[in-house]
Amino acid sequence: MVNTRKVVIVGCGMVGSSIAFALMQDGLFSNMVLIDSNKDKALGEAMDLSHGLPYTSPMEIKAGDYDDCTDASLIIITAGATQKVGETRLDLIDRNVHILKNIIEEIKKRDFKGILLIVANPVDVLTYEAYKISGYSKNRVIGSGTVLDTARLKYLLSKHLNVDSRSVHAFIIGEHGDSELPLYSSANISGIALDDFCELRGFSTHDKAKDEIFDDVKNSAYAIIAKKGSTYYGIAMAVDKICDAIIRDEKTVLPISVVLDGEYGLSNLALALPTIVGKNGAEDVLEIPLNVSERNRLKASANQLLDTIEQIESKD
Repeated sequence: MVNTRKVVIVGCGMVGSSIAFALMQDGLFSNMVLIDSNKDKALGEAMDLSHGLPYTSPMEIKAGDYDDCTDASLIIITAGATQKVGETRLDLIDRNVHILKNIIEEIKKRDFKGILLIVANPVDVLTYEAYKISGYSKNRVIGSGTVLDTARLKYLLSKHLNVDSRSVHAFIIGEHGDSELPLYSSANISGIALDDFCELRGFSTHDKAKDEIFDDVKNSAYAIIAKKGSTYYGIAMAVDKICDAIIRDEKTVLPISVVLDGEYGLSNLALALPTIVGKNGAEDVLEIPLNVSERNRLKASANQLLDTIEQIESKD
């Protein structure tokens, strides 16, 4: 039986521990289990987090093992090698696919009925590999996708336009990485088309400004890594939002990584597309209208991921 208030986090590095902290503050779960190859690290994080419980919602936080996965509603996988300065997400593939396989095989030994949420990078490739290795239905195996990239886009647009970021509606889709793309054709500020809103705010060089903002989005992770070594707060908030959508059955539209089966003519891979997220995970992938340039760029992003997946499979 699935315990809808139980979450397991596999990997207690900076990303995993930041996600645990965000979830603890959210009060979404009543039971959180931390798993790490370094058991002392998991125990230390559980102890540290638990000491803050008097100031948040009641919750049991403990270090555990894969037996704790059996009745969890959600398993969040962050374990993997971290991205180094000058290294792309795709450079992580060989190391992290091996780590992922070991984790999924352990989970498969238990009667897990919940949802797998992949956060480790390269997230799109690992989401697809987790889907294949696990044998679970595609709605149950999702990745954090470009939820963080989309937040970065919304934030930077809001700063440019001096407006609340929650009023900005726009998506980054495709690979969570260098081939991702912004959907400017459908972007709007509370229903006002982006270019029209820009003109209302006194801006007219739309293409130049949009290119500069997207470059900042795409390079955000590299800039943060160069300055502090890794990124973790932003992704923790993004994962918390995905968890909210699942556990509260919000039917929120988020650009998570999903396994495709013909959407936009694409299949045999996972990448980020706007998706209705609810209690069943990825409940409906939305083929929102794209202009010709966006379709071509999405196809190019998909082809890059397909090439990567083919390289992995050729080594098996």
